[in-house]
Amino acid sequence: MITRTTMIPHSRPSIEAADIRAATEVLRSGQIAQGGVVEQFERGMAAYFSVSGGVAVTSGTAALEVALRALGIGSGDEVLLPSYVCAAPLLAIQRVGAIPRLVDIDLDTFNIDPSAARQTMTPKTKAIIVPHLFGLSADLTELEALGVPIIEDCAQTLGATEQGRPVGSVGMMTVCSFYATKVLCAGEGGMVLSRDESLLERARRLREYDETPSLHPGSTNLKMTDLQAAIGLAQLERLGSFIERRRLLAEEYRTALSGTGLVQPLVPPGHTHTYYRFVVRLTDLGSKADGLHDVIGRFEARGIQCRKPVFRSLHRYLELEGFPFSEEAERTALSIPLFPALTDEDAAQILMALRSEWS
Repeated sequence: MITRTTMIPHSRPSIEAADIRAATEVLRSGQIAQGGVVEQFERGMAAYFSVSGGVAVTSGTAALEVALRALGIGSGDEVLLPSYVCAAPLLAIQRVGAIPRLVDIDLDTFNIDPSAARQTMTPKTKAIIVPHLFGLSADLTELEALGVPIIEDCAQTLGATEQGRPVGSVGMMTVCSFYATKVLCAGEGGMVLSRDESLLERARRLREYDETPSLHPGSTNLKMTDLQAAIGLAQLERLGSFIERRRLLAEEYRTALSGTGLVQPLVPPGHTHTYYRFVVRLTDLGSKADGLHDVIGRFEARGIQCRKPVFRSLHRYLELEGFPFSEEAERTALSIPLFPALTDEDAAQILMALRSEWS
């Protein structure tokens, strides 16, 4: 095996001249804090989702908390969420004083299982956080039928659709993340979006407290800067090309892995995939607890940084049992580098490694 001296990262932001120009213009303007550019970014994202408006905040995690508080969710209320997801939704629920109710996933899609969600509901269930994982929409049609307010978490799925509907346009509220490695990068930041003007106004009151006629007990300072918004706006103009590049790379990976026995990303009828992550499931690990770690190590020896797409299922933090599909995903799912800034040369190196590992 040839060991590379440089590492192809698992992810890397796509920063181009347009982003640098946008940031430089803001710096030269002297208006760095939240201002007109943030408002432009909010309008641009709202137009993208075809909703009434957006409220930019400091992070995707902050957006989740603001969305919950805007819906009036607090002590004693229950919120459904999948176990196989990062910790941000759980922490947001806990911070507002609500009770998290974990739900297992559909192993084929890695998204929350609507049937399991229905079984977990109680009269105290006030909302369901629906993260669309890895670029694929959850089954919004089935989740809508539950009759519970949906908070769509679109941190990984900008541009995806379900039954012809853009992801992020279905739920009562939508949240985005603009962290450095997300589909759309602003360095950091998040946004709450909605069709409901009253919810948006509550979100604005929660984001800031200066120069307001009355104080909301939950108000704090969660404002995005114009500097971040400028980068976000420049990236929004290229979002279509980002998604196109992701899909092109995904098709090359699919071809390379055809016939290997690996479980490749599923795209159910009526859904589109934007491949924020290219996640496969390994079928030959048996019961070895360290099998996935060994595969990751072999790719690193070739200079390719693969990762577990979810570090740890939430039920393990809470010491709960009864989430077999989340545990199977955690044990067997591998994320292969895929991002718009990936060069053709590095993509060829990844394809060669995939064929070598699973030929």
